[in-house]
Amino acid sequence: MRAGEFLALMAAGYLMTITVETAVLWVGLSRRHPPSVRLAAGVWLTACTYPVVWIVLPPLFASRWQYLLVAETFAPVAECALFWLAFVRGAPPRPAATVRDMAAVAGANLASFAFGELLAAAGWW
Repeated sequence: MRAGEFLALMAAGYLMTITVETAVLWVGLSRRHPPSVRLAAGVWLTACTYPVVWIVLPPLFASRWQYLLVAETFAPVAECALFWLAFVRGAPPRPAATVRDMAAVAGANLASFAFGELLAAAGWW
């Protein structure tokens, strides 16, 4: 695949990913986060991990399942850490809200992965 095609596919995937993940975060994050945080998290978290998942990790693995295992573990763990550092760390302690937030971030990653796999299975990706 040529560089231009790769970048176009990566950009389309990014837009799909932030659309799915932002929708999940909008509904799933605890009420302590205002709409601005929910929207920012949907775009920013993916922007932090997406280049690693698309550019850095693929050449490191010979098999798809190994790549997926690492990439789909890395993304939610890194995004949970980033979300906590940016939006939870300085907030008053609310363990139930924090668990909900981390579950929402992990769920958003799972949803975008599942949606991408469905698109691929249907031949649209």
